[in-house]
Amino acid sequence: MFIYIYIYIIGPSKMALDFAATYKVLVLGDSNVGKTCIVHRYCDERYYDTYISTIGIDFKQKIINLDGTPIKLQIWDTAGQERFRTLTTAYYRGAMGILLMYDVTSLESFNHLSYWLRNIQENASPDVVKVLAGNKCDATTQRAVYKERGEKLADNFDMAFFEVSCKENINIEEAFLTLARKIREQRNRRASLFDSSQKREGSEVDLSKSKLQETGEAWRCAC
Repeated sequence: MFIYIYIYIIGPSKMALDFAATYKVLVLGDSNVGKTCIVHRYCDERYYDTYISTIGIDFKQKIINLDGTPIKLQIWDTAGQERFRTLTTAYYRGAMGILLMYDVTSLESFNHLSYWLRNIQENASPDVVKVLAGNKCDATTQRAVYKERGEKLADNFDMAFFEVSCKENINIEEAFLTLARKIREQRNRRASLFDSSQKREGSEVDLSKSKLQETGEAWRCAC
């Protein structure tokens, strides 16, 4: 069996822009919940109403303006089909953020989130940022999962939550921007902890040097 990885890169004029950081983002969820659709809607600003199953991994890049700072998002669209899951788990490593999706018209896709959350826990970084998105919120007459259930699950797992619609372009940008902001906050916290640790280590070294100097001077005086 051959597995293909398709890589899409947005136009050269956009790629020429400088950016302050690169955030790796995975889009996860069952097959047919709209993962590919949301990536195309966000990166290309287009909606495709035909369904094409992702084979392996697809990849797109988008440079965004995050509160005045240019950030490059690497968005990895993963296949939801079981036969590709061994491949896609390899891409969890290094992921800073995960957009976890279900289909509000499919109770099965919502119930299967427990599998994806367990997979994230086993394969991704412990501090990876997660956002939960319930797609197809425009299909009101076909709804099988009410908003309150999505909110409760997101709250239990410390995730931001959005109901989105690729077709009507509802909350797509908001979901990705929230994910990017939370990644930035996580990076800033990590950098702050590292700086504090370095300062403490430096202080301890200086203190030990001072004590050694005093000990040496006392020894010389005793002689």
